Amino acid sequence: MHFISEDLEDYVANHSQAEPELLTKLNKETYQKIMQPRMLSGHFQGRVLSMLSKIIRPKHILEIGTYTGYAALCLAEGMQENGTLDTIDINEELVSIQNKYFEASPWKDQIFSHLGDALEIIPKLNKKFDLVFIDADKENYINYFHLIVPLMNKGGIILSDNVLWSGKVLEPISEKDTSTQVLVEYNKLINDDARVETVLLPIRDGLTVTRVL
Repeated sequence: MHFISEDLEDYVANHSQAEPELLTKLNKETYQKIMQPRMLSGHFQGRVLSMLSKIIRPKHILEIGTYTGYAALCLAEGMQENGTLDTIDINEELVSIQNKYFEASPWKDQIFSHLGDALEIIPKLNKKFDLVFIDADKENYINYFHLIVPLMNKGGIILSDNVLWSGKVLEPISEKDTSTQVLVEYNKLINDDARVETVLLPIRDGLTVTRVL
């Protein structure tokens, strides 16, 4: 679903920082070889993630939902020199392309990939995070949030993707549509929870920026 015209989306992208060469290659290979390439953050949202990370200057980053690694590389651009980025995905078939581009990046020794259930992996990381990006398994967004908030440093930022869910959050929800039900509840939760403050940005499919108080 396009919330603004495609021409205007192109104008926005063309007047934002250019996509780095490594990410251009990853973008192309994802569309050539991987199913559901629309899941890729892409040029414009990638530059948004990069800019937010550069503003925050996080030491420890957590990403839930690696896909092919595009967003992780964008977030790594703002990471401190001695920082780490832990990224989690459940799809074993994507590991080779993730590793290929992580190894080709300046952050190859700072990015740590984990394969498996994020709810089981996160408590074992033993870190306090400055920046978290939630972009997987919409039905667990609420569970991820409650798990992550106590692991955040004060002032840390949680980014949540796809919170507009192609506009379905405004439509009548089928009883079988668990993902939309959870996202509607999640959007209300992060706006009402006294531990955080949130702004929802209408970027692509919706991106919330949540600050831990």
